[in-house]
Amino acid sequence: MATNTIDTYSNIGLATTNNATPQKQTLGQEQFLKLLTTQLTHQDPMKPMDNGEFLGQMAQFSTVSGIQDLQASFKDFASSISSDQALQAASLVGRYVSAPSQQALLAAGGTVSGDFSLPSSSPSVTLKIINPQTGETVRDMNLGALSSGTNAFVWDGMDNNGQFANPGIYTVEAQTQIDGTNTALATNITSKVQSVTMGSGSGGLQVNLTGLGPVKFNQIKQIL
Repeated sequence: MATNTIDTYSNIGLATTNNATPQKQTLGQEQFLKLLTTQLTHQDPMKPMDNGEFLGQMAQFSTVSGIQDLQASFKDFASSISSDQALQAASLVGRYVSAPSQQALLAAGGTVSGDFSLPSSSPSVTLKIINPQTGETVRDMNLGALSSGTNAFVWDGMDNNGQFANPGIYTVEAQTQIDGTNTALATNITSKVQSVTMGSGSGGLQVNLTGLGPVKFNQIKQIL
């Protein structure tokens, strides 16, 4: 029995139109069932669809439908997480946080604090405070022997001559010897949160640290 395939699909609302800009079609469950019913009604009686093929088409549609539902659920979940993060970040304004950085802001008469992590115990750890504009070492600090793990430090704002250093941005360099080799240690600096920026794309949610600029919200190590 011959049938016109285009006319058949048109009857269930899936035919394309003659518009200059083709419209995107979405095959819903109701349309899929109509299409499957039409296919069964107009199949060649001499070569009917076998059960395996029928069940295969049903399984394919169920899989696609399930993936679409899962994508929608994840989208809602991601939006919920973003909203929660925005509220948490907004509550940080005016508070102090610890975040990865080698730059620290010294306020007038203030101090600089932070921490670093040692992979193993060390007999000697040194800390250098450097003026980034001149490259001059403002203060050399010998922190002595330290155990493995997180170790805190505080610079009292004094230079090597026992005078208060000028307020501004300084570079903090922590070093130790591991297996006889001088090794730089990544530092986390304590800073005050000035504001929060709701970005998009790769920028994402950011907190702006006083004098130091923005860091990603997920880079914050600790809220103090």
